[in-house]
Amino acid sequence: MALTSHHPRLIYGIALLLFCVLSCCSLYLWNPIPLQILRNATFDQFQRIKPRSYQDTPVRIITIDDESLDRLGQWPWPRTRVAELLTILHAAQPKAIAIDIIFAENDRTSPTAMLDVWTLSAENRQILSALPDHDRILAKAIQQSNTALGFALTQKESRQPPPNLPARYVQLGASPLPHLLPFAGAVCSLPMLQVEAAGHGALSLLSDVDGIIRKMPLLLRHADSLVPSLVAETLRLAENTPNYTLKSRADGSGLAEMAIGQLRLSTSSGGEIWIHYSHADSRRYIPAWQVMAGQIDPDSLRDKILLIGTSAQGLMDIRYSPLGGVIPGIEVHAQALEQILSGEQLLQPHWTSAAEILVIVFGGLLIGGIALSSEALLAFGGFILLLGLLWSASWYAYAQSHVLIDPMLPSLMLSLIFLFTSLFGHIYSERSQRWIKQAFSRYLSPNLVEHLLKHPEQLALSGQRQICSFVFTDLVDFTHLMESLDPAEAVSLLNNYLENMIAIAFTHQGTLDRIVGDALAIMFSAPVKQIDHQQRALQCALDMHQFASRFTANLKHKGIEFGQTRIGVHTGEVIVGNFGGKTIFDYRALGDAVNIASRLESANKYLGTLICVSEATLAGCVNTSVRPIGRLLVKGKSIPLNVFEPLSATQLDSQSKADYLAAHALMHEGNIPEAIAAFQKFVITYPDDKLAAFHLQRLLAGLNDDLIELTHK
Repeated sequence: MALTSHHPRLIYGIALLLFCVLSCCSLYLWNPIPLQILRNATFDQFQRIKPRSYQDTPVRIITIDDESLDRLGQWPWPRTRVAELLTILHAAQPKAIAIDIIFAENDRTSPTAMLDVWTLSAENRQILSALPDHDRILAKAIQQSNTALGFALTQKESRQPPPNLPARYVQLGASPLPHLLPFAGAVCSLPMLQVEAAGHGALSLLSDVDGIIRKMPLLLRHADSLVPSLVAETLRLAENTPNYTLKSRADGSGLAEMAIGQLRLSTSSGGEIWIHYSHADSRRYIPAWQVMAGQIDPDSLRDKILLIGTSAQGLMDIRYSPLGGVIPGIEVHAQALEQILSGEQLLQPHWTSAAEILVIVFGGLLIGGIALSSEALLAFGGFILLLGLLWSASWYAYAQSHVLIDPMLPSLMLSLIFLFTSLFGHIYSERSQRWIKQAFSRYLSPNLVEHLLKHPEQLALSGQRQICSFVFTDLVDFTHLMESLDPAEAVSLLNNYLENMIAIAFTHQGTLDRIVGDALAIMFSAPVKQIDHQQRALQCALDMHQFASRFTANLKHKGIEFGQTRIGVHTGEVIVGNFGGKTIFDYRALGDAVNIASRLESANKYLGTLICVSEATLAGCVNTSVRPIGRLLVKGKSIPLNVFEPLSATQLDSQSKADYLAAHALMHEGNIPEAIAAFQKFVITYPDDKLAAFHLQRLLAGLNDDLIELTHK
């Protein structure tokens, strides 16, 4: 794999990204139950954070609560009592009355019903038969009031037909019937009650899969007929209109709007509206017993919509609310009416699905592209920013306009896209890192490899100016060794030697600049800058010298003349970078400092030393014991360098150091006769000191200072 070969990664990355986006869109359109639960839970949380504020709308619940049952008797009440309640309410002149109770059977407390229960004389049976029937009394009360009766729709077919609905439908566009919730049967009140009611509406409250009531159907389907809900029918009576105006979507995909009198209600394609819940408020409830006892001012009921239903715990008409807990079923109808009349209807326009898909498509392409092309932290930051914008926009739409835009499913889809594209990028990044490690482990210490993995942009074909330190090494007479040994053995010895020398360089975090035969060039402070690069270079040279000395001594003990290692150390400004163009890729340093380090290594041959260090390197070193060599003028240079020889541990506190420094000082000051005498004495005492012998030879040859001019490289 070539490092610059990005085309396969680009092609595969784009293919993966497109596959992820298409898969997420398909999953979104499939809309399985777990996704529905997530979406609904999000909308529930929105309502819990900011529920609808209760307003004093003209909607009241006449509740048959526990106290009403305690005061007026157990349920079911005689129909005469219900009729009395209805008569009192009608006298208060409300706009409409809706009854959330189905009177499907005859009243068992009616006098005629008692004829089959009681054993009576003929006279008493005649008297009882003459008494008014309770159901007919209720029918008369319904007939005198503007009342809507409720009925239940069932999935199971029934012999009982739905009531004769008085409402008419004006359809604009295609029929919405195929898109409405279908039902096969119905459970209705007694026929004598049905014919007297001003309206009829379905009581069906359909919960989601988690049992929570979130939507209210305004229009349903019974067999092949349109059926209004009790909420819709109550609004029709309150608006005093005989018609429902149904406006279908232009593409024929269902209902878009339902007009009831002056009210325009946006619906789902299935004729539903979202219920915008408020917290429980006692102001919407009026206990039935208070109405019967005359404790309610009739003026407080005038022009109101009154819903008669039960809230007693024992009657079990309870529903789960998105706000948490349970509420009476009658309150669900009331809350739906409240939001419609207050203009705070919760909306989910048909375009929201298209908007959510667009977010998945374009957001997925954006975040996937960033994940494939950017660093992990930047990609994650962009991902979090995009999710933040999505959730902020969704919350703003809900809080300010009561519009429901789902942020949960798009967030989930974007997370999946980000996950897979990031995983793909990580896999390819690992492949690139393995390639870099393989390529650079040949000439970089491990910590520098890690640096380049974190900053691959530094592998570009470019350079920069930088002050670095260099260590150059070379073997003495290795060519002669190659001629005297078997080639395989010679190569094995050389490889063993070079491997250990390079390991020492890596220990000091040096960079292998090049290998030329048996020679090494080690660089410090590139590509990672090192504050102590001079100290590292000098210590590296000393450790290499110690190893090379032991290595040579061990081989000599075996009868192999391996040769000594000469080392040059220098510091200076160079250009560091990658060179070679597209044909070859070579990371190295170019500049005068590199050449000087090489010349210092070569100078050891003339000076009689094994390590030659420049003053520029020693300037950054501490606690280093050296002795001056002199001012070295290499070929091609006009300014000499002060160079030094590091001292071994055995020389640090010996008399030889003091004697040498004294002789060198005389030479440096130009006191040549005394310098000659001092060096002669030194050489006699220390005959193995080649540097002292070199100076003595120079002085005897007529040179009168410490300037050493090399005429050869």
